[in-house]
This record gives sequence, structure tokens and C-alpha cells, in this order.
Amino acid sequence: MKKVNVLLVLSLAVMMALSFKSANKVNIWMIGDSTMANKSPKAAPETGWGMVMNEFVTNGATIHNHALNGRSSKSFLDEGHWKAIYDSIQPGDYVIIQFGHNDEKANPKLHTDPFTTYKELIKKYIDETRAKGANPIVCSSIVRRHFDGKGNLIQTHGDYIEAAKEIASETNTPYVDMEALTRKLVSKLGPEKSKSVYLFCKPGEYPNRKNGVQDSTHLNRSGALQVAGLFVKEVKKQRLPLGSFLK
Repeated sequence: MKKVNVLLVLSLAVMMALSFKSANKVNIWMIGDSTMANKSPKAAPETGWGMVMNEFVTNGATIHNHALNGRSSKSFLDEGHWKAIYDSIQPGDYVIIQFGHNDEKANPKLHTDPFTTYKELIKKYIDETRAKGANPIVCSSIVRRHFDGKGNLIQTHGDYIEAAKEIASETNTPYVDMEALTRKLVSKLGPEKSKSVYLFCKPGEYPNRKNGVQDSTHLNRSGALQVAGLFVKEVKKQRLPLGSFLK
């Protein structure tokens, strides 16, 4: 009888442990543009920073990187990509929001105004995330490697950085200034060494890059790991709840 009771207690303990683990398993959804997006093998060595985030999370979280090449806050919504994510969000999940690179383009399918339509759309993502009981985090765009003749990085995102900061403040949403963090990294490296972060390779170095490439917007794997690391470090510095699911 005692043996049966012991087995029963052990079984209940295992079930409770599994239940507790399941209850604490959260999804981390990522929405944004090509600087964050997953890439196909033939795009190598291009790597979005969201593509490597699974290397920074604990067993208690799962990364769902839905960032897409060429999307703005407007086109991501208009094309139905957000709805698919919204329908899957669970209470306690996190949604990392990073748009801006393509919002500034003149294409009417992409363009938003920083202080009106851009802020309105980011607010929509924030509000609908919270409506599902999940936690939004707003990020500014990562810096482009555009130096002037004096070795200083040029501001290429206009008012979208300030607009992202404003809407985060107005909605009391955690804000990670990825532009400032990556600006510091790239500035410290300088015009030449910073190429090691971005998509630079020699002709023939990769089978799919026969002519080589010089791209100062998109990251290589090393750069993606560094940028993702900056995000993780800042989340922990701000002591955001998400930090408990990050290594």
C-alpha cells in the first residue's frame, strides 16, 4: 500500500512539474523587415538578427521570427502577415516590433509618415498584442553603415527613430533603441572594420555571390549575433520580464 502511495505521489509530482513547465513556456514573436528576417541558404552569408535569436533563449521560450524582407509597418499589416500572428498569440507571450527601414520609401504600398501613420500602425500592433494578454516591445531600426568623409555615421532613418521612441513612451511600452546600440558598435569599429558586421564578401567567396557584394544595410552571421546580443543585453539592463527567458 505504501509502495502504491509513493508511486502515486511521484506521478503527481512529475505531472505538476510538466504542467508548471508548460505554463511557463512562452512564445516570442518577432515582426519587422529584412534586417531581422530569416534568410534562405542561397542568400548566405546574409543573416537577419531575428534568425539567430533562438541561440539566446532558454528552454522556457520559443522564437517565432516572422520578419520579412522589404516590409514596412504598413505592408506587413496590409498583406495579412500580422493577422496570422495575432490569431496565434497566447497570454504571456512577447511581440518584438521593429519597422522603419522601408517605411521611409516613396512606394505608396510601403510609405508611412513618421509622426502620423507610422505611429498609428505601431500603436495598433501594441494595442492588439496587449488585447491578447501578451507583451509588446518596440525597437528602433538598426543603423546603416553609411559614413561621411570624416568617419562619422550618417543618420539615414530620419524621424522614424524618434517616432518609435515617442509611441513607446506614449503607450508605456518597453523600448529598445537598436539604432543607438548599433550606432555605438559600428562607430567604434569604424568605416573599414565595420564591414565585418555587414554583408560584404569577395567575388566567388560564396557560390551564390559570384560578383561579391557590398551591402551596408544587411548583416552577416557575425553581425546578426552581435546585434542580437545587444538586444539581449539591453533587455536585461532594463530588467524587462522578457530577460528571464534570455541567456
